[in-house]
Amino acid sequence: MNHTALQVLLLAVVALPLLGSVAALLPAPPGLRGRGPEQAVLRHGVTVTGVVLAATVALAAGFDHDRPARMQAQTDVDWIPALDIRFHLGVDGVSLPLLVLTALLTFLCALYGYFNQPAGPSPKGFVSLLLLLEGGTLASFAVLDLMLFFLAFETVLIPMYFLINRWGGAERERAAWRFILYTLLGSVIMLLGLLLVGIEGGTFDMVALAADNGSGLGHTTQLIAALAIIAGLAVKAPMWPLHSWLPDAHTAAPTVGSVLLAGVLLKMGTYGLVRIVLPMTPDGAHTYAPYLAAFAVVGILYGSLACLALARTGAKGDLKRLIAYSSVGHMGFVLLGIATLTPTGVNGALFANIAHGLITGLLFFLVGAVKDRTGTSDLDQLSGTSGAALYGRAPRLGGLLAFGAVASLGLPGLAGFWGEMLAMFGAFRPAEGLSRPAYLTFMALAGLGTLLTAAYMLIVVRRVCMGDHPAEPGQHPAEPGAARPALADVRGHEAAAWSPLVALTVLTGLWPAALLGLSDPAVQQLLAGGK
Repeated sequence: MNHTALQVLLLAVVALPLLGSVAALLPAPPGLRGRGPEQAVLRHGVTVTGVVLAATVALAAGFDHDRPARMQAQTDVDWIPALDIRFHLGVDGVSLPLLVLTALLTFLCALYGYFNQPAGPSPKGFVSLLLLLEGGTLASFAVLDLMLFFLAFETVLIPMYFLINRWGGAERERAAWRFILYTLLGSVIMLLGLLLVGIEGGTFDMVALAADNGSGLGHTTQLIAALAIIAGLAVKAPMWPLHSWLPDAHTAAPTVGSVLLAGVLLKMGTYGLVRIVLPMTPDGAHTYAPYLAAFAVVGILYGSLACLALARTGAKGDLKRLIAYSSVGHMGFVLLGIATLTPTGVNGALFANIAHGLITGLLFFLVGAVKDRTGTSDLDQLSGTSGAALYGRAPRLGGLLAFGAVASLGLPGLAGFWGEMLAMFGAFRPAEGLSRPAYLTFMALAGLGTLLTAAYMLIVVRRVCMGDHPAEPGQHPAEPGAARPALADVRGHEAAAWSPLVALTVLTGLWPAALLGLSDPAVQQLLAGGK
């Protein structure tokens, strides 16, 4: 595909969700109202996200896979000449998988929301915010100017705040406020670092700054800028101990909000570390890498232990909260891979990013379905004395939940395995100048985290999927010895929304070269300073 066609596709991928967000607030044309205005706007969300997904797939198909390190589909024009801020877009092997993941998850969320509209205000606002969230996220992965990156990064925060605050569950206002305060504070700190890099480096162009490899920045400048940018991005990652907003936000958010928060928004922080910190402030990255690795490993162990505590009988653990804490652990592997400063570790981090988006997105969909059917996501209420018995009450739903759990614990042959393994391989032999004994310790502790992950995931499967068989026809569930009644199994629209995630989890697990072949040349170039 020629350069102009790729340019148009990338522009469309970024612009269509933003235009669709505005259009969602307008009255539906008379011929497109269907059964009513609510159905029309929900269908509008499915249509726009479907078109964006198709454009993203076409962009991926036209991408020159033989040269993934080269920035492709670039648009580069003056935007604010006085400040040397340019409207610069492009895509390479690092950003392309994240663009496709974002477009896919948003489309699946729109499809799911069409049939399972979250309780709350008018769907007009819901669809508009969903599309604005998609546009901001896609722009974050596509822009190549530091100030544009910051603006796109901030655009995502407001729609997620309102999705939690207006369409969320219990304690949604508190959760939404914690989310916005933490992330805005992180963004302010990050902005100071970005400004320092751009002003001292003489440009805000991310490609030029990466190629410069910090040569235009003094050692002290790099240390200050890297610290500010890492701190801001670590809130979004989220890195322990800056993670405490995440469990509340996930627990209160509607299902589609949780899917996008875990599947896409958390990736913006780790993407920023790879795209900005590693190539632009190499001295700062090298100085702070051991501390980043230490925090990452603490996050792995802390997230796993918190999940074990929530999974035990009598803890009144919430399934959504448990998966949120598991995200802290899984994103710890991403941060550990980045902190090795090696191609192996960074490639593992980028792979784990995609795997986490697929698997955790699926898990939040499934937990949302369980909560819709049973009225609760409390583990003790679900499992009772013998287990929730999803295998007997809703076999396909139980099977999918078990699949998501074993994928999350890193079973070989599924997507969750490769990223975590490569992150630990990177820690086995970190970059030159980093303490190998320290990183071997980090690797061993991360390995312990994988065992703890297996423990709590298998406990969840036992308590939720196993238990009494369903009641016989005509038997009242309250009778002594009777089991719980059957539940509605996977519905058609749920199968349509979840099947792509299952298929991609298997495909990327069996064929990791599809992602690693894209990311490795780009990572090698970024770590070499864009050369």
